[in-house]
Amino acid sequence: MLDSIYNLIEPVLGDLNKALASTDAQKAASCFADDGYWRDLLAFTWNIKTMQGHDEIVDMLQSQLAITKVSAFEIDAEEGLSDDDGTISAWIKFETSLANGYGHIRVRDGKIWTFLTSIAEIKGHPESIGDARPFGVKHGAQKERTSWLEDREAELAKVGVDEQPYVLIIGGGQGGIAVGARLRALGVPCVIVERNDRAGDSWRNRYKTLCLHDPVWYDHLPYLDFPKNWPIFTPKDKLGDWLEMYAKVMELNYWTKTSCRSCEYDEGAANWKVIVDRDGKQMELRPAHVVLATGMSGKINVPHFDGMERFKGDQHHSSKHPGPAAYEGKKAVVIGSNNSAHDICAALWENGVDVTMVQRSSTHIVRSDSLMELGLGELYSQTALDNGMSTAKADMTFASIPYGALADLQKPVYAQIKDRDQDFYDGLEKAGFMLDWGVDDSGLFMKYLRRGSGYYIDVGASQMIIDGKIKLAAGSGVKEITEDSVVLENGQALEADLIVYATGYGNMNGWVVDLMGDEMAEKVGNCWGLGSDTPKDPGPWVGELRNMWKPTKQDGLWFHGGNLHQSRHYSLYLAMQLKARKEGLPIKVYGAA
Repeated sequence: MLDSIYNLIEPVLGDLNKALASTDAQKAASCFADDGYWRDLLAFTWNIKTMQGHDEIVDMLQSQLAITKVSAFEIDAEEGLSDDDGTISAWIKFETSLANGYGHIRVRDGKIWTFLTSIAEIKGHPESIGDARPFGVKHGAQKERTSWLEDREAELAKVGVDEQPYVLIIGGGQGGIAVGARLRALGVPCVIVERNDRAGDSWRNRYKTLCLHDPVWYDHLPYLDFPKNWPIFTPKDKLGDWLEMYAKVMELNYWTKTSCRSCEYDEGAANWKVIVDRDGKQMELRPAHVVLATGMSGKINVPHFDGMERFKGDQHHSSKHPGPAAYEGKKAVVIGSNNSAHDICAALWENGVDVTMVQRSSTHIVRSDSLMELGLGELYSQTALDNGMSTAKADMTFASIPYGALADLQKPVYAQIKDRDQDFYDGLEKAGFMLDWGVDDSGLFMKYLRRGSGYYIDVGASQMIIDGKIKLAAGSGVKEITEDSVVLENGQALEADLIVYATGYGNMNGWVVDLMGDEMAEKVGNCWGLGSDTPKDPGPWVGELRNMWKPTKQDGLWFHGGNLHQSRHYSLYLAMQLKARKEGLPIKVYGAA
């Protein structure tokens, strides 16, 4: 069986190798299906870039092939080949002039359908892991020997004061910590600044019932997996403690109680002038690169309704919600119908609060157990792990699917979920809840990639809506806020002692406005979204997430955000781009923003 699969894929790979060896871009592109994809993570483009169709592949190869100097692609014999209803796939290895590479190929009808190339290691600059890990102790006799602790304390005292970091990471949540760990392993000096008192406070300071809705297998950080007895769904305070521990054991230069006041790029010096307030002391830093790791969901979106200033009760954004304890016996109105709104409504009801959810637009709902089994189970589950699916292999498998093809692959998954949970959805619709499955029925993850909102992973609140425990006001916007109520556009008045605005978060570009000004924000453009021309994701199609983990229109400015899976996986490629620039490697970026 394996021999027959090999015989189907090897000729195609051989033709591609011959074309690349002769620098014949047209012939190389002809190895792909007419609508075939080549997704590259730095190896050819020094960018995160997807080419679709012969013309785009030819253009990339004509630009990059001479400098890349790729070796022949070969099938990784240690990994199995597979045949999925006529789609033949294999893992591949290769080298370029600067890196060792790894990738994946899928072949349909004798042509390449999807092709992934990525940098696994920059030659001469490996991560300090495995055989390249630090020695840790100085053997032999040595006068005036210093200990690890003394060396570490000396480094902490110098960095940002006597020695400028090459990279400044603004934001010390999971994103900043993940890319900081990657940079540390690559020997790139960096400082992470975090405005909170402790690492992990960005989670600790949220409402008390918050927990991850993604399972543990999806959420590991680089280099250090969660323990085997870690809960499947991580409570927010437990995650905060893990991030604090992780930052310490990974020896990150992590400054708490530090707020960034301004960032200005110095064209002449080719670095940034960054003013920070570190625990009451103003400092100037001069990094070559700034990474905004303030979170894809970090800039709160607070609506402005007529009469908000006259409300006599408590009102706040969901990110500031202290929990339900103070509101027992009172009436609450939660404006919004996505993850935070459901979580907060459920916790309020459990604590004796009369709570109403205001749903202004439709929401995609998927039950947690169905998502885990049908949506994530093949790659991120205990079963997958037991079957040999490592986190790294799962990440690469997911990365091998271009975003342009992902929606069509997701549709049958969500059709299966809808069929499996039809009674559940019937109950929600009977309660008046407005459901959607995305504009093209592609479900949760495509909504997340396109707009970063509009969904709820159900862990119990949906049944509370069905049962009437959480009251629902659906289909009408908010007209005004009075002294003691929320008045909807349909005339309905909802009495309230508490209003929670579970209205989500703005674009990461908002942080650019705050720190660097409107002109810089306009230059860089929006972050996130694929250009799918769907609600909240205007075109044109770009094929990758805008501005994330790759060069932007501003030299030295980078964005890092997303969920824990994305922070883990893409932190490697962001760190490698920064390492290549630090070492002065002869890179050529293709397809920059």
